[in-house]
Amino acid sequence: MTDRTFLAIVLAAGEGTRMRSTTPKVLHEIAARPMVAHVLATARAAGATAIAAVVGPNADAVAKVATKAGADEIFVQADRLGTAHAVLRAREAIARGVDDVVVLYGDTPLVEAATIGRVRARLATGADVVVLGFETDAPTGYGRLLTEGERLVAIREEKDATDAEKAVRLCNSGIMGLSGEAALSLLEAIGAANAKGEYYLTDAVEIAVARGLEAAAVIGDEEEFLGVNDRVQLARCEAVFQTRRREAAMRAGVTLIAPETVVFAADTVIEADVTIEPNVVFGPGVRVASGARIRAFSHLEGASVGEGATVGPFARLRPGAELGRDVHVGNFVEIKNGKVAEGAKVNHLTYIGDATIGPKANIGAGTITCNYDGFGKYLTEIGAGAFVGSNSSLVAPVKIGDGAYVGSGSVITKDVPADSLAVARGKQSMIEGWATKFRARMAKLREKR
Repeated sequence: MTDRTFLAIVLAAGEGTRMRSTTPKVLHEIAARPMVAHVLATARAAGATAIAAVVGPNADAVAKVATKAGADEIFVQADRLGTAHAVLRAREAIARGVDDVVVLYGDTPLVEAATIGRVRARLATGADVVVLGFETDAPTGYGRLLTEGERLVAIREEKDATDAEKAVRLCNSGIMGLSGEAALSLLEAIGAANAKGEYYLTDAVEIAVARGLEAAAVIGDEEEFLGVNDRVQLARCEAVFQTRRREAAMRAGVTLIAPETVVFAADTVIEADVTIEPNVVFGPGVRVASGARIRAFSHLEGASVGEGATVGPFARLRPGAELGRDVHVGNFVEIKNGKVAEGAKVNHLTYIGDATIGPKANIGAGTITCNYDGFGKYLTEIGAGAFVGSNSSLVAPVKIGDGAYVGSGSVITKDVPADSLAVARGKQSMIEGWATKFRARMAKLREKR
């Protein structure tokens, strides 16, 4: 297959009115990635040498996402006149000449690269039209694939089907492969002589058969072809994706203590021998190295976790958090744009933002880096082996030298040299006997009431 050229045409012009949203349907997310981006990534993984996305009018946001996700060209379908009409918006790309053309849908995000590969394999053995189908016990609403032996002869929409055809359980996913040689001729022959006056891609099958060309069906798993038209279907696709991703992680050597409670992003990378406790959420851009443990109720996004590190419970790693080997980040700790070097500990109730923490440093409970003055962000640098006492505020920009100590409750506004002790807090005062007098006074007040 590597010597065959492959154009993927991704249709992403639907309005998605049933989503009840100002966001275009294909930009709604599965696993923190827009649906259309899932489809584009799958097309590329299936070997696409070129990808064209067809978007609707005034769909700049869709075009921008599609381009960022790997579309080589954007075509606009100004008038929504059916699927064949949409595919022909990419006429210029088809006309350049490729071996395989595969039409995909931006709102069908669960199709796998291997399944597209099976369509291409059938095209490679001589088929001119290949339709992805699935068998179901609930075919109502789907177009039926009508076959004669192993030959596909037609796709019949349910409203046009006879009772016998309605009994067919082999249904159309909508995804179609066309030989590059025949694609334009077949598409241009599709007419709009139907009740809706639209150009249906499904008509390509009967046109091909009438010309003596070969049409075939490739059968896939119904679950792969779940489309999204409303929020309920979006949630269903999310659930399928998460189930797949959890199973893949566990088979790759990751321990999920309560798999059904862990949420992955599409690009999450977890190495073998990582343990993930219940109710952990991974946002985009997370990588976790072997031997790490992510404890319960933690949320990670845009972060990397080193080998053997421990995160949580109830920890939050925000974009730019980089934890080295054997780092400990404990409960109710938030790290943003912070680099924590090997063996350092940030164990309790702490905010680290725009900071570097050296190896073996210890950050006490309740410490915060004061990184923002209302206008700009500033860096806090904490050296190797430094010890920052509990309830300290480090006002950036500031440096704590290697091996330095910061006394508990300090507000540090100046650099602390290596191996020094810095204490910045009010002097403690004591009035002996004050508590006894206070309690007596309060007792008298209660008596008067």
